[in-house]
Amino acid sequence: MSKTSHHLPDHPKGDHGTMHSYIIGFLLSLLFTAIPYYLVVSKSVTGTALLATILGIAVLQMAIQIFFFLHLGRGPKPLYNVVFFVSTVGIILVVVLGSIFIMDNLQYNMTGAEVNKYLAQKEGISQLGGEKTGACQGTNANHKVTLKSGKVSPLHTEARLCDTITFINEDDMVREITFGQHPKHDAYSGNNDLLVRKGRGKTITLNQPGTYKFHDHLNPDIAGDFTVIP
Repeated sequence: MSKTSHHLPDHPKGDHGTMHSYIIGFLLSLLFTAIPYYLVVSKSVTGTALLATILGIAVLQMAIQIFFFLHLGRGPKPLYNVVFFVSTVGIILVVVLGSIFIMDNLQYNMTGAEVNKYLAQKEGISQLGGEKTGACQGTNANHKVTLKSGKVSPLHTEARLCDTITFINEDDMVREITFGQHPKHDAYSGNNDLLVRKGRGKTITLNQPGTYKFHDHLNPDIAGDFTVIP
C-alpha cells in the first residue's frame, strides 16, 4: 500500500528577509527619521534646501520600508515589482515637485509692490483705506511708439505722469517688449513684459516718474526709452 506524502509548497529562497536584514532596515529607518528632525530643530538648513532634503529623505525612507520589510524584488517576478515601484515614485515626485514649483511661482508673481500697483491701476483704485496706491485716477495724453522694420520710432518719448504709451507693432513678427537694459530686465508699474503681436498694440499707464529704457527681448537691438515727468 503506497503512502501519499503531503508537502507544504516550497517558498523560493530569498522571499523573506533575515533577522540581519530586518535590523539593518530598522536602524536605517531610525537614522533617516532623526536626520530631518535634527535639520528642522537646529535650523542648519532652511528654505528650499530644507524642503528638498526632507523630500529626498522621505523617498529613501519609502525605499527602505519596501526593500527591507516588504521585500520588493525578492519574489518570483522581482523585475516587474521594481519597475512598478520606480514608476510610482517617479509619478509622485513629478506631482509633488510640480505642485511646489507652481505654488512658489504664484507666490512670487502675486506679491510685491509692483504687482499691487499693477492690479490697482488695472482696477482703477487710486486710494485704499485713505492711502494712495500709486495708481492714476485718470489718464491724459496718449503717446505712440511704433516698431517697424526693426526700428523704434520715436527713440525717445517724453510724457507726463498718468499719460499712456502705446507700443504698436507693424512688423510681421511678435515683439516682446521688456523694460530695462538687456540682459537685465526690470518691471515698470507691475509690467514685466508686453507681448505685442503683429498689427496690434499694447498700452500702459505711465504712473511712475523717471526715465526708463525698453527693448525687444527677442531682438535687443530694437530699443528706446521714455521719460515720465511728475
